[in-house]
Amino acid sequence: MASTSVIARAPALTGQTVVVIGGSGGIGLETARLARAEGADVVLTGRDPGRLEQAASALGALDSAAFDATDPAALERFFHGLATPVDQVMITAGRPYYGLLADMDVEQARRSFDEHMWLPINVARLAIGRVRPGGTLIFMGGTGARRARPGLTIAAMGTAALPAMTANLALELAPIRVNLIAAGFVDTPLSAQLLGADLDQRREQLRGTLPIRRVVGPADVAALAVHLMTNTALTGATYDIDGGQQLLPG
Repeated sequence: MASTSVIARAPALTGQTVVVIGGSGGIGLETARLARAEGADVVLTGRDPGRLEQAASALGALDSAAFDATDPAALERFFHGLATPVDQVMITAGRPYYGLLADMDVEQARRSFDEHMWLPINVARLAIGRVRPGGTLIFMGGTGARRARPGLTIAAMGTAALPAMTANLALELAPIRVNLIAAGFVDTPLSAQLLGADLDQRREQLRGTLPIRRVVGPADVAALAVHLMTNTALTGATYDIDGGQQLLPG
C-alpha cells in the first residue's frame, strides 16, 4: 500500500501583529480569529466595551481598546499608544447607509460617510512609521451599490471612491501595501440587524440564485483578508467577494 505523506505548513503570520478596527464581531472578529490561528498577535478595537472585552478574552488578544474610530483624536491616541510597530491593519468598523433623499437621516448618512471614507484616510495617515514595510492596510467596501438604484446614493459614493483611494494610497504609502475587499451580502450580525424579519427570506433567495449556491459568511471574507496579509505581491487592488451576486441580472 502506498503511503501518504503530509507536509506540515508553518503558521503564515507567526511573529506578526494584526490590528482589527471593528474587531468585536462579524467579519472583524472572524479575521482576528483566523489571524490568531496563523500565529499572529491581535489587537482589537470596537465601540462597545463589553463586546470588545468578551471578544478579546476569547481570542487571547494581545490588547484591545474601546473607542469610536471615527473620532480622529481617539484614533490618533490609539495609534500613538501602540507599544511596537504592527504588521497588518484591517478596518471593518462601520455600517452602510441606505435611504431615499426625501427620508434621509443626515446624521446617520454623515456617520456612514465618515466610517467608509474618512476613517480609511485617517488610518492611512497614522500608519506611516507604525506599520512595518511590506505589511498591509485592508479596507472594506461593497459591490451592491455598483448598480444605480434609488436609496443607494450614500453607499454608491463609497463604492465608487474606495477603489481609487486604495490605488492612490498604495503608491503614496509604499512599501506599506493597501488593498480593498469589496463584499456583497455577508451573513453577519449586522446583516441580521439591517434586514430584521426579512433575513431568512434573503438567505433563501441567495442560496437559490448565487452561482456558489450558498450564502457568503464572515469566514469567507476572513480567509481573503489573511491571504492579502500574507501575499506580499498584492497591493493597490480591489478584491470582490460576493459569491457571484453582481453577475446576476437586475
